[in-house]
Amino acid sequence: MQLWAGFECTLNRIGDVYFDQVGLEDRPARDQCLHALPDLGVKAFRYRIAWDDSDTPWEQFETDLTFLSRNNIAPIAGLLHHGSGPIHTDLLSPDFAHGLSEHARKVAANFPWIEYWTPVNEPLTTARFSALYGYWYPHSRSEQNFWLALLNQIDATRLAMREIRRENPAAKLVQTEDLGKTCSTATMADQAAFDNQRRWMTWDLLTGRVVSGHPFYDRLCRAGFADRLRAIADDPCPPDIIGVDHYLTSDRFLDHRITRYPAENRGGNAEQHYADIEAVRVLGVPYNGLVTALEEAWDRYNIPVALTECHNGCTREEQMRWLREAWDAAELLNATGKKIIAVTSWALMGARDWSSLATETRGHFETGAFDPRGGNARPTAVAQAMTALSHDRPLPVAALGQGWWSRDSRLQYAPVAIAKRIVRRPLADAQPPLLIAGATGTLGQALLHAAQARGLVAIATSRKSMTLDCETSVSAALERYAPWGVINATGWVRVDDAESAPDACTASNVAAALTLARACEERNIPHVHFSSDLVFDGQHVRPYHEDDRRAPLSVYGNSKAQAEDELLALSKAFVIRTAAFFSPHDIHNFAMNLITALRSDGRFAASADHHITPTFVPHLARFAIDMLIDGEAGLWHASNGEELSWHEFAQRLALACDLDPDKIDRACPDELGWVAERPPRSGLVSRHGQLLPSLDCAIAEFAQGI
Repeated sequence: MQLWAGFECTLNRIGDVYFDQVGLEDRPARDQCLHALPDLGVKAFRYRIAWDDSDTPWEQFETDLTFLSRNNIAPIAGLLHHGSGPIHTDLLSPDFAHGLSEHARKVAANFPWIEYWTPVNEPLTTARFSALYGYWYPHSRSEQNFWLALLNQIDATRLAMREIRRENPAAKLVQTEDLGKTCSTATMADQAAFDNQRRWMTWDLLTGRVVSGHPFYDRLCRAGFADRLRAIADDPCPPDIIGVDHYLTSDRFLDHRITRYPAENRGGNAEQHYADIEAVRVLGVPYNGLVTALEEAWDRYNIPVALTECHNGCTREEQMRWLREAWDAAELLNATGKKIIAVTSWALMGARDWSSLATETRGHFETGAFDPRGGNARPTAVAQAMTALSHDRPLPVAALGQGWWSRDSRLQYAPVAIAKRIVRRPLADAQPPLLIAGATGTLGQALLHAAQARGLVAIATSRKSMTLDCETSVSAALERYAPWGVINATGWVRVDDAESAPDACTASNVAAALTLARACEERNIPHVHFSSDLVFDGQHVRPYHEDDRRAPLSVYGNSKAQAEDELLALSKAFVIRTAAFFSPHDIHNFAMNLITALRSDGRFAASADHHITPTFVPHLARFAIDMLIDGEAGLWHASNGEELSWHEFAQRLALACDLDPDKIDRACPDELGWVAERPPRSGLVSRHGQLLPSLDCAIAEFAQGI
């Protein structure tokens, strides 16, 4: 079995605007990613050579494809990925199939040696989203147009492969489609059966199966497509490889009891109203939909199957667990005589705005095996997992737990008891923990909660279980718990009190932190520490990045600067410089003090002269754990990315929480009781890009949290 990979290739159209996933990537980052493929063990790569009106960049295609070939990586040429083609045509146009075949002819003439082709990605799914649901161009909501869009894509595939095989008779069709299964209440059994039959239509049409006696033959004939069905059946184009794309949202559950579910999940057919829910969120018994999809595809067609998209827009360890589970599913099926030839790590450089089905720009980014933010293709732990699987090496520890789709926390609705066969490879019983120093603090609690919610074994220590100013205590704790990673959430945080207690502040923020860090280094344990925006003097007119000169104004800021110097001399230390924490889970932070005051009909004072980049603690906790799993080291800035004054921040919070912003007064440092000098501007940006969600998103989550 092989490891394949691919970029998120979507070029879909909304109105007259094209959303190009590949085009959003910086060229240097894409080049870095491509050049990393041989070391990852990748044997085939899904590569888009798009059909559009722009000048085709043949030179760049030649460079990329030649590199892949020289490194024994087979390109899988994709010509249309979730799109309607150039501006002059669309999925419903009578010239659609001919237009794509002309593009295929040109590509094959330039690259006749390419063996694997996917002329149209996921025809059924694209037809549903474009012509049945109206999300993508041409924005139709008609069953008639849905079938027309599907048949046009099937004919485009047939004609394209005919042109390609004129240049290369050995060319092979890798036909991809999203494949899940629909379960339902008994009342919705007919609709579930309809959906479960319709899901095969891409491959059934290409293999010439939609003839008299097929469940959908009469329906399509009544819609006026009898001649087209006959032409397809007389000249089929069966895939050489069935490409199964399966996501955690692919399996569905239909329930006639619509009041159990949110309005956005409710719909219906001509006769019934029902809710359409991700099965994983409601089925009482977890099951492996990956196994079901791959097994049923093989059993139906007896054609080699590849899992052509394996991606999970989630936290890092969950991404690795999904990839691991896909690999295990394929190996288990191969052991029973099925033929699953590959698992594809998809969205290699991440995906954008799929939370809106790529219908609008929201700034939502999901990392993949590489993170291109900042202009470089930074490998994540998913890249480590790919290498481990392709070379039969141990996976990173964080990949070994159960995915959220197997834990009880997956359930968002009253569970439904539907028996399913569970096929999973057993996991090792004992897993090393993540160790979090600082059990009682806001950050320590947030990290512990985040780790446990992610299915990571985590231990949070207090001063009783690990005293950081005692080397013996630290060594004993590390030996006792044997963690795979350590996060230090301890330290002196009282900025004003530090002015009268400099030795105590320095002992906590420098000496104790260094004791833990050195003990981790001796045991080769990666470790995370936190620094502050208060290492700067605030004289910049722009936010600070990691390389800017430090000039702390306070004892606290100076202690953090000293700690940075010591920690960054160590090879396994990852230091996160951050600022202005807020969280609904800590009553003592700025945001909660504001809410408490305004809810009690009081007033609140905040500085309009000091600018910061606030940081939502749950977002920071998620980022810190991701980076620890990735094995990152060095100094990074992390905040929610928007610089504003404390007064402006307070007003934004009040508005989000339906409180009166007019009750927020402007105040100077003396009026606020500040003893330590603060920098007037201490906003943070990172050379690695925007790493946390936007401040708008953070404030919305805070408001929801309270």
